[in-house]
Amino acid sequence: MTTALIVHGGAGAWRPGSDDDAIAGTTAAVAAGRKILEAGGSALDAACAAAVVLEDNPIFNAGTGGVLNFDGFVELDACVMVSDKNQIGSVSGLQRVKNPILVARQVMEVTDHVMLTGEGAQRFARVMGHADHDPITAARRADWEQKKKTLEVGVGADGKGAMKIREFLRSHPEYAGGTIGAVALDANGVLCAATSTGGVTMKMVGRVGDTPLPGCGTYASKLAASSATGTGEYVIRSLACRQISDNVEKGMSLKAAIDAVLDGLGRDFDADVGFIGIDAQGNAVGAHRTPHMPHAWFSGNSEIIAKMRA
Repeated sequence: MTTALIVHGGAGAWRPGSDDDAIAGTTAAVAAGRKILEAGGSALDAACAAAVVLEDNPIFNAGTGGVLNFDGFVELDACVMVSDKNQIGSVSGLQRVKNPILVARQVMEVTDHVMLTGEGAQRFARVMGHADHDPITAARRADWEQKKKTLEVGVGADGKGAMKIREFLRSHPEYAGGTIGAVALDANGVLCAATSTGGVTMKMVGRVGDTPLPGCGTYASKLAASSATGTGEYVIRSLACRQISDNVEKGMSLKAAIDAVLDGLGRDFDADVGFIGIDAQGNAVGAHRTPHMPHAWFSGNSEIIAKMRA
């Protein structure tokens, strides 16, 4: 059975001069996951290992380096799903944890639940041995301070000030942040998708995006698994990753399945989004509607291939 792994580092408009770091980061993530797969390890282990490499790299918007919300702190979302028995674990609004993807995995493996959120997710993380960790980097703090000055708004009692961020991001797409994701196929034919994010920069406190919602930003069926990045509100409205698997089930190739979902999101919402996926045959696909989406992959005996654009 062919093994394969693909990762992404977030769709959007990456700042000039960031290509080399993004390519190096995604390549390192694939290398970590590939080592596990080639040793006979599971898709779950490989996808989570790749995701951890990206969460620990401060250039990506997940774990350390996650973007700040409007009030100036980080709320982290993550989800992992395995095609075998539709296993799912998810966390949202998680604070001060280094690797939210590992907390999501533990929700799947040691609880009866699918998702934990907010304070409950953080309490669970501490019980599971995840130490207190401040994910805010100096660069993210500086970005947040600059955005606050540029927006020149305050949040009133109605909380509406933060909504002006949409207008800001259309003029400054390089601030949009992103998401990281990893999708793997192991030698037993099991598929796994793992996605992690700090969410949309300057988001309202308590905002939950597509990443932790199975079928939206993360999904794995027996025929295909995928991870989304970009404007999560549109991914949620379309159940995008579930659509990709459904399209493959209907007989589409993985590439056609992803392209169809991208076309729909463009037609209906003009959405800035991207996807990675792997099918049961080990075909790996990355596609996006944004200027950039750093992604890297291998399939079978191929070399690791990394790109900033599809």
